[in-house]
Amino acid sequence: MTSAAADRMVDDLLVGVLGGTGPLGRGLALRLAAAGQRVLLGDADAERARAVAAEVAGLASAAGGGEGPVQGGADADVAGAADLVVVAVPFADHAGTLRGLAEALAGKVVVDAVVPVGTDDLGTYLVDVEEGSAAQQAAALLPDSAVVGAFHTVPVAALADLARPTVDADVLVAGDDAAATATAQALAGRLPGMRGVYAGPLRNARHLEAMAVVLGSVDERYGAAAGLRVTDV
Repeated sequence: MTSAAADRMVDDLLVGVLGGTGPLGRGLALRLAAAGQRVLLGDADAERARAVAAEVAGLASAAGGGEGPVQGGADADVAGAADLVVVAVPFADHAGTLRGLAEALAGKVVVDAVVPVGTDDLGTYLVDVEEGSAAQQAAALLPDSAVVGAFHTVPVAALADLARPTVDADVLVAGDDAAATATAQALAGRLPGMRGVYAGPLRNARHLEAMAVVLGSVDERYGAAAGLRVTDV
């Protein structure tokens, strides 16, 4: 899908980011705002969300980005108002956050970007999730939403640095709903340098979450902001 096609598909959507004050959520909100997307940035603390949203809006504007407004509010309010929602909360808050938002998120595309991790003496590792992955847990908690897994392997440090005009990474998207998966791919394609690549059914989200852990080890060893590229596609 070309960038122009992605823009046409998603440019009218109001995108909500739950957990938008964390590194991934904030970075995605920043890049989307710079691309002209309308963004609602959510947090459990509404005042913190509004403060970070104002900062993100200022950075996007100063970088000469798009004119997409950024507003902040409580996760519950963002879930109700947005057309599409990206989930970027810590895994410890994942089930608790989504369990209370099932009604607000009904009928919407929910893009789960959460990576369930723990740490030990060897470093970070993927935590087992009863449903198979964080994204599958989201699907179980949100039976009336179209859940896809995406944005796990995006280099967060690169997202946050608007001095980099592009982010050199593909976004692997796993989902069972074809329309929702295509929408998530299109949203990824709005970010300069990035594209959404279909990566199979939602059950594959576990492997995408595991890739994020591997890339984190690469970043730690080399001081990098590593991303993935899919060749021959």
